[in-house]
Amino acid sequence: MRFRPCIDLHEGRVKQIVGSTLSGTNGEELVTNFQSEKGAAYYANLYKQDNLPGGHVIMLGPGNQRAAIEALKAYPGGLQVGGGITPANATDYLQAGASHVIVTSYVFHNGQVDLSRLQEMVKAVGAQHLVLDLSCRKQGGRYYVVTDRWQVFTEFEVNMTNLTLLAEYCAEFLIHAVDVEGKRQGMDEELITQLAKIAPCPLTYAGGASRLADLERVNQLGHGRVDLTIGSALDIFGGNIPYREVVAWQRAQQYQSGVN
Repeated sequence: MRFRPCIDLHEGRVKQIVGSTLSGTNGEELVTNFQSEKGAAYYANLYKQDNLPGGHVIMLGPGNQRAAIEALKAYPGGLQVGGGITPANATDYLQAGASHVIVTSYVFHNGQVDLSRLQEMVKAVGAQHLVLDLSCRKQGGRYYVVTDRWQVFTEFEVNMTNLTLLAEYCAEFLIHAVDVEGKRQGMDEELITQLAKIAPCPLTYAGGASRLADLERVNQLGHGRVDLTIGSALDIFGGNIPYREVVAWQRAQQYQSGVN
């Protein structure tokens, strides 16, 4: 298991936002946990210095491209990027230094996966450079992918059959537990446990982490198969978890596994 860092961008600034409030229609409803005075490149350089590859830059709405590119250039090959990615612009981000591009809404249409669009993305960047964001919410006791800033439920259930299908087209999955994301009130342990059982490829979970012990909790629940992103809860984003202690935990994991 690995800790995966993140950089969330909104209106060109590094912010931590409760994702479920990103309605896109009423700015007054937006809940922002943290807004940084530092630019995206600062955080990218920090992750580079601490050898934390595999993190992601997420562009939440328009006006974030410049900041995203700055981060990618600061840590070439170390960050993935998502938010408004299409076959037309995906290669631009790879050329700017992204290791992968992350897509959600583009490959879903009328509540279903649009395989023709997914194949377009694969043709544009190759499955080895594609991450599918399957961020989800619970409905009727099951988890379904949500799109359009996490506001629209699809009919696509997060289950073994569907993940096995999509794994043929991508290198990894990124899954936010939308109902707890950004709230720092506890993770969705049921989802983490389920993902560990059904994940056919590398997978990163995000949502609700609030303490250092959550790293080990995900390691246990996920049997080492589920990576964890922590955003709002880190002290570098105004939270209470010391970033340096997270880095130390990651180093200890690498030492135990014999990875440099």
